[in-house]
Amino acid sequence: MGGVFALDGVVRDYAWGSATAIQSLLGTEPDGRPAAELWFGAHPDDPARLPDHGTTLDQVIDADPIGVLGADVVAEFGPQLPFLLKVLAADKALSLQVHPTLEQARAGFADEDARGIARDAPDRNYRDANHKPELICALTPFEALCGFRPVQDTVRLLDALGAVGAVELTVAGDLLTGTDGLRATFTYLLTLPDPAPLVAAVIRAAAGLGEQWSGAARAVAVTAHDFPGDVGVVLSLLLNHVRLEPGEAIYLGAGNVHSYLRGVGVEIMANSDNVLRCGLTPKHVDVPALLKITDFTELPDPRWPSTIGPAAGQQQFAVPVPDFALARLDLDAHPDAAGAAGGPRILLCTSGRATLTSDGETVALTPGRAAFVPAGPDGYRVAGPGVLFLAGVASAV
Repeated sequence: MGGVFALDGVVRDYAWGSATAIQSLLGTEPDGRPAAELWFGAHPDDPARLPDHGTTLDQVIDADPIGVLGADVVAEFGPQLPFLLKVLAADKALSLQVHPTLEQARAGFADEDARGIARDAPDRNYRDANHKPELICALTPFEALCGFRPVQDTVRLLDALGAVGAVELTVAGDLLTGTDGLRATFTYLLTLPDPAPLVAAVIRAAAGLGEQWSGAARAVAVTAHDFPGDVGVVLSLLLNHVRLEPGEAIYLGAGNVHSYLRGVGVEIMANSDNVLRCGLTPKHVDVPALLKITDFTELPDPRWPSTIGPAAGQQQFAVPVPDFALARLDLDAHPDAAGAAGGPRILLCTSGRATLTSDGETVALTPGRAAFVPAGPDGYRVAGPGVLFLAGVASAV
């Protein structure tokens, strides 16, 4: 199956979304409702539409999995697109959350099925049997909490908070320097019977922190504004606060505790909906299940590096999973680029305009519009000016 197919993304209107960002990208009038995510993929909940063919991407794949995805992709991942591409626009903090490994997801999914927990039940942890690693590349300045800050740095932060009034953190500080300190401290804070007094003390003290701790103070202020009294405000003290500039990225592997706070980015992930939450949410929190999958390793640098891709102007983000990779194509600086034959790919325009040609067929791309290139013997060519993001399985990007 050759050619190239225009894709229309599907808007998800979660309450934390921006009321203007995705609308501005698409060139549509805001109507006051939040648009949190714009999905481009074949996820059964909201598959992208093929407007020129009156169908959806999952239906096209179901009709001819090998022809659309390629025999190698079907052999490794089954008859489904292994990744989901999104534009994400956060105007409020997302849940503080963790994703499982593939093995944990398979075991958890089977266990909950065996116990008769409905797959759409609010207390269900595992919606599918897949892992959910993800990477986000900023389109605007982007703030997130990502992974555990090195312990010695957090000890100094807690000391600074104690010096300006949050003496209630003494127990957490003592636990942090003990055996398996991150796990012990995280567990203690997460299981406080009434976190509100500690949250209030941390908010007051964080306002008096010096410039050295401006990131931590900002994380406390943002999370407290969005979720007053929530234990996630205190848990944020253990995590890296990162501010990405456009073109920078973070990668969230299995077990990484994280939350997106503010900003717009292009996100790619494995095709899964498995999320275990630990704060900044009114939704179900399963502490024992969460602690089983959380990675308590320090993360000194949360930013994920990029490399120069095979095409001129290509910024490539390779990740340690085969399900996906992402590349940014700068057609403003290099107005023409080509990709070799390979597995299925989605190209998304985020600024300017571009034309995408494959197997003699052409699709015009404008901001917020995407196209799908099936697996096959033909490569593709794009011409700008504009900025495109290229998503595919790791072997095809």
